[in-house]
Amino acid sequence: MTDILHKESLSRSLIFLRILIGWHFLYEGVIKLFNPDWTAFGYLATAQGPLDWLFISLTSESLIGWVDTLNMATLIFVGITLILGFYEKLGAFAGMVLLGLYYFAHPPFPWLEQLNVEGSYWFVNKNLIELAALWVLYQYPTGHYFGLGYLKINKVNTAKTPQL
Repeated sequence: MTDILHKESLSRSLIFLRILIGWHFLYEGVIKLFNPDWTAFGYLATAQGPLDWLFISLTSESLIGWVDTLNMATLIFVGITLILGFYEKLGAFAGMVLLGLYYFAHPPFPWLEQLNVEGSYWFVNKNLIELAALWVLYQYPTGHYFGLGYLKINKVNTAKTPQL
């Protein structure tokens, strides 16, 4: 009985975490979408660390529009999948990739001057922490407990149940 209660409590906690992270991603994507002045240019142009050349190259006039659009679309996709609990593993993976890119564009390494960041960090920052949380959600998807994945599973199970 205790194991069942523990599992239910863990599931509820992971569902709550999934929805919170989903909200964060969705909000970030929508706010960028409706701000005509937003661009990733400044963030990418000030990139540091071993991959700075890659991020700076994305600021070219021919690429920055695509980068902005892909960033917004991915943020919104991740947010929707996590909030709705449908294709959440794909959403969690896409979120991990995006957060990994954010992390390496401005890595919090102590030998680098921290530019264009929201705090003073040493190796670990909020992008890395949220990436780790998405890793947990990727391994323990909860959409089949609460979300559209639950509705899909129940619809399939109902269809297999013989009607009397």
